[in-house]
Amino acid sequence: MDMTGQQHIAATKEEVWAALNDADVLRVCIPGCQELTKSSDTEMSAVAVMKVGPVKARFQGVVTLSDLDPPNGYKITGEGQGGVAGFAKGVATVRLEAAEGGTILHYTVEAQIGGKLSQLGGRLIDVTAKQMSGQFFKRFAEEIQARQNLSSRSQPGEASVASREDPPTRVPPSSIAESAKISAVPRPSADPVGMSPASAPAGLMSLTAVVFAAVLAAMWLVHGGVLPSLAPTTAAGAGHMSPDAASVVQIVMAVAIGYLFGTRSRTRI
Repeated sequence: MDMTGQQHIAATKEEVWAALNDADVLRVCIPGCQELTKSSDTEMSAVAVMKVGPVKARFQGVVTLSDLDPPNGYKITGEGQGGVAGFAKGVATVRLEAAEGGTILHYTVEAQIGGKLSQLGGRLIDVTAKQMSGQFFKRFAEEIQARQNLSSRSQPGEASVASREDPPTRVPPSSIAESAKISAVPRPSADPVGMSPASAPAGLMSLTAVVFAAVLAAMWLVHGGVLPSLAPTTAAGAGHMSPDAASVVQIVMAVAIGYLFGTRSRTRI
């Protein structure tokens, strides 16, 4: 049986070549393939279940790659045993050609069939082979397209990367205005007596009044009879103070005046 054809695939030659040498891709695309193991760069073992007309068989075979010309093409040699159903062996040549919008895959197959399969007739075998070939190339193109989409999602372009970059941090106008309000609030100045400079004169006048009241109270204590021993000693009642009374008055006035000047000096500081 001889078969020749071509298939357009929307991918570059390099992508098609890589897929043709990928055991995982071939396992998914070959109709009826159950196992496909790549033992080396040029050898693979396969297990496939195929049905040709009324005959269904499980084939075990070995595939060898030769005449490697990456990424332009190679030759495939295979042989499979299907038990009582017979056997199949053949050679296929694959050639890749760059074309607009993708790659054209050219293939030529020469195959031999023995056992029960050979009794089914050449026409039935040709129809089955073409159907299987169409299924393979359809799945092959879909698998390449799926891998391209996965690659584009995992490796976004520069524009996508730039769009994900965090914008520079900007302080909102509301925060700036709030900071200005906080800065504009006057801070209380250090005042030892709890008075601001503006209120210092009023506080000083109050302290003066307190000191003056203290002096009057001391004089009243001396002359008002609260302390009889400190009353005037003259017979007429208008004499001079006793020395003790004078000392008390002087002490009270000295304390009051000292307190007054001490407070004024702290207020100025």
